[in-house]
Amino acid sequence: MAAVKDFSVEEKLITLVKLQKVDCKLDQLQVLKGELPMEVKDLEDEIEGLHARQTRIEEEINGIQEFIEQKKQGIKDAQELINKYEKQSENVKNNREFEAINKEIEMQTLEVKLCEKHIKDATEEIADKARALESAKKAVGNKEGNLAGKKGELEKIISETDKEEKEFNAEAAAARAHVEERLLNSYDRIRNNYRNGLAVVPVERDACGGCFHAIPPQKQSDIRMRKKIIVCENCGRILVDTDLNDSI
Repeated sequence: MAAVKDFSVEEKLITLVKLQKVDCKLDQLQVLKGELPMEVKDLEDEIEGLHARQTRIEEEINGIQEFIEQKKQGIKDAQELINKYEKQSENVKNNREFEAINKEIEMQTLEVKLCEKHIKDATEEIADKARALESAKKAVGNKEGNLAGKKGELEKIISETDKEEKEFNAEAAAARAHVEERLLNSYDRIRNNYRNGLAVVPVERDACGGCFHAIPPQKQSDIRMRKKIIVCENCGRILVDTDLNDSI
């Protein structure tokens, strides 16, 4: 960057105008892409989230199915105990034993009913989860269809503008190589401050070409002399004369 310091102010201004015009062309290419890159990224994030939701629902369904199997085994175990107690009731010796066995049978019968209720509730929950899973799958399908369309549009624009964009980027890099770091940082900062990306503007009709603030005659004369870099007092943009701006 040391060689950059040897350039005259006029040469620096010429380079800045070239850089601004190339950056404007690159901005126009980004406008062609519009919101597509952001829309593609948003859709990809949504699809990733839906896939995670699918996985979570599937894991929940598997957990509920395991719970149902446990309850079915609980019914089987309770039935076996009921059968065992019923056989024992045939050989009771007194009322106390008979009542104790009946109590155990009642408890196991209640356990069967409770397990059956749990199975019924869990089966209904699985049905709800299955509907949610189907809904998530449909949402993924719709989003993937939209994503394919958006990607297709974006890829078409990129293919049509790729050559131009590479050329403009090369021109911008070449121009940047001839601008001292401090001035380049100021240029980038000003560009980032404004949506239209204009950091270098001509004086048109006695006013700043960026914010239309009036420029005094003496300052206009200094701008035409190209002996120093002058910025608009209102917006901070770098000012150049119309002849210089139009000659590039």
